[in-house]
Amino acid sequence: MHDLLTIPVTRAGTLALRFLVAAALTVAGGCISKDAYVPPDLFYLFASYQVGKNPTAVATADFNQDGSTDLVTTNIGNSSLSVLFGNGDGTFKEQVQIDAAREPRALALDDYNGDGRMDLAVACSGSDQVAIFFGLANGTFGVGQRYAVHKIPVSIASGDFNGDRKPDLAVALRNDKVKILLGNGDGSFTEGALYEYGDTPTSIAVADLNQDGRPDLAVANGGPMSSAVSIWLGNGDGTFRTPTDYRTGKRPLVVTFADFNNDQRTDLLVMNGEMDTFTTFLGNGDGTFQEGKESGADAGPVYGLAKDFNDDRWADVAIANVQSGNLSILFGRGDGTFQYPPMNYKTKGGPFAIATLGFTAKQEGEPGLAIVNNGAGSVSIFLHRGLKGHSRAPTPAPS
Repeated sequence: MHDLLTIPVTRAGTLALRFLVAAALTVAGGCISKDAYVPPDLFYLFASYQVGKNPTAVATADFNQDGSTDLVTTNIGNSSLSVLFGNGDGTFKEQVQIDAAREPRALALDDYNGDGRMDLAVACSGSDQVAIFFGLANGTFGVGQRYAVHKIPVSIASGDFNGDRKPDLAVALRNDKVKILLGNGDGSFTEGALYEYGDTPTSIAVADLNQDGRPDLAVANGGPMSSAVSIWLGNGDGTFRTPTDYRTGKRPLVVTFADFNNDQRTDLLVMNGEMDTFTTFLGNGDGTFQEGKESGADAGPVYGLAKDFNDDRWADVAIANVQSGNLSILFGRGDGTFQYPPMNYKTKGGPFAIATLGFTAKQEGEPGLAIVNNGAGSVSIFLHRGLKGHSRAPTPAPS
């Protein structure tokens, strides 16, 4: 009786063992039952346009107020700005170059003199200056005043820091300082606070991070002793509290904002200059952030921005990779992590910065991206292929 009972069990165990071995061999041989993730191909290279030498930044706005989106780039190689007027269909006219102070590196758009036209504040790292350019009726820019900031301004952002409804400026300086310039509303600025903090600031961005109605700062510190993003909470009078640091990947280069999990709280996106990674930080809504989540990019990520590209209501990320010469699109899971691998698109040599691009100033949604190519002296326009059918409901974010 005992032998009769054990024979079927033993045979079943043998069959089960054979099944497990076969399954293990199948996985080891590279054949898995679940298909590998294949990212959607949503963009294509539409056109490229020449700008000045070694462009480092790009921004979009309707400068000539004709209803079509225009472009402006800072060109550090020949100390110029390039303005390209849009035709409203994704194409642009030939550039108009404007002389700038030496080595313009970054810019902030706002109406600094209150005339209803967009102006430019440009961080010029070679001359240790912030240069103001006033928007003219024809869409080009006239030279305004220049302000000495010491030393080596590399990033600039605008916001109303003292609550007077006039745009101010925050400037990141490479010598471990942050400089505030307070706007007078007529295009001129007065000296604000100078803070010495951090380790080789590389990027500065402005947003209300603690939801108190006062703009705050996020500053990426790219020096080897820090590798952190600093959060400066604003007091509303043009000054800022002692910052709090959050550890990033190695040598962070750029910090931008997003809402990766749709909780109406501002999150952080940080590009890291070493190890080909980027870091995301989910915001708590009070100016503090959760521990960073590191993700892989292509070779040499130098700039990133977040937007929902595949219409699933989760923020995705577009990254410029200067070493591989690729634009990478990574699709978000809704929790600050991303599907892998990314969708990569070849650009025209040394992609360095990205801006979202709409054809017209009033168009809802962004049908494309504008990417400056530092090595090629050009700006590439990538257009969205469009999405077929009704957008699906979002997948719940992992807990």
